[in-house]
Amino acid sequence: MGRFATGVTVLTTFSGGHDHAMTANAITSVSMEPMLVLVCVEVDARFHDAILDSGVWGVSVLGAAQRPVAEWLSTQGRPLHGQLDRIAHRRGPATGVALLDDALATMELRTTAVHPAGDHSIVIGEVVSLSSNEHPADALVYYRSRYQALK
Repeated sequence: MGRFATGVTVLTTFSGGHDHAMTANAITSVSMEPMLVLVCVEVDARFHDAILDSGVWGVSVLGAAQRPVAEWLSTQGRPLHGQLDRIAHRRGPATGVALLDDALATMELRTTAVHPAGDHSIVIGEVVSLSSNEHPADALVYYRSRYQALK
């Protein structure tokens, strides 16, 4: 799968009085009507329990300049408290989850289904809010275990 180039996103949710976030490239459009998106979340990740508990989540599609954000939010063992303090973000109007300010696009979703899949869960959500940057930068992609820019 390392030969398959993917976009890079940040998933966010709010649970237990804290923001939770993680870098993800396992995200797919499922349906246009209704608009559904799926993400794959490792069962052992602390984000897994948070997204299931919350029932709402955000997706921020990263631009190439946001590589440090992707790296930080993919760091194992980073502190839960304050993990978004150094990242410019706002609260989504529909769910209140954190959405990154400089993202190429953002979505807010409500979970509609969860399916076990090996060591991950497939979480499907209906898009309840969507926005895009009017002047998008180059996209951040993940290919052969490295972050790269897609122009």
